[in-house]
Amino acid sequence: MNVKKSLPEVTSGRFLSLMAGVSLTGVVLWLTSAAVAAPFQAAQAKPATEGSEAEESLEPAQVSLTKSRVYVFVDKTGFGHQHGIEGRLKSGNVNLGALEDAGELVFDMRSFDGDTDAARRYVGLQGSTDLSTRRQVTDNMKNAQILNVAQYPTATFAIKSATSTDRKSSKGIPLYELTGNFTLRGKQSPLKFEAEAETKAGFTHIRGHFSILQTQYGITPFRKALGTIGVADQLVIHGDLWVAAEESAAVK
Repeated sequence: MNVKKSLPEVTSGRFLSLMAGVSLTGVVLWLTSAAVAAPFQAAQAKPATEGSEAEESLEPAQVSLTKSRVYVFVDKTGFGHQHGIEGRLKSGNVNLGALEDAGELVFDMRSFDGDTDAARRYVGLQGSTDLSTRRQVTDNMKNAQILNVAQYPTATFAIKSATSTDRKSSKGIPLYELTGNFTLRGKQSPLKFEAEAETKAGFTHIRGHFSILQTQYGITPFRKALGTIGVADQLVIHGDLWVAAEESAAVK
């Protein structure tokens, strides 16, 4: 004997009600999963602020790597062009007032970038440079014939002393004399220059500049078109440093 199990009759009304319930459940589940996933996806999409000022923890006399910059003025020869170069420090500390072992600045040569707007303004050049030209300037600067950053990724200023001159700049800011040795492309030369130093919001803002000759450090200044286009031997290097200071300390 065949026994047929009878299925409950589903009316069109009950069918529509059932489907509506399933649809509503699906929407709720989708919204719930989206709400859970959204913060994670947002965190994944937002790039990490590596080296941001908020995350930077500094000891007294340590240089802020996020706030500090190095700017270089490159003059021209012939039909060449003047350039402004922007770079960063890899590490640094400056002890103002020290008669010996006054600190060290390590320049990150890989970070040097040709003709940024900030660099051009800082060294007194007008206008902007298009991206293609900037890339060409940067590539020429970093290649094996000039800075050779692949072999020499850093330059160093070992500061022997950083003493007060008991004088002030034209802006009324105290002047310090920094002496030491500058090393570029493995070649070292003595260095001495003056810099302004003033306290601002927990930092000592130090600004100064010095000149070097590329040929001193085994560099042949860039030339092309049979020498009719090129850059000058002398470079003017500007330091704009923000150094962590103790709250009670003040630049004299």
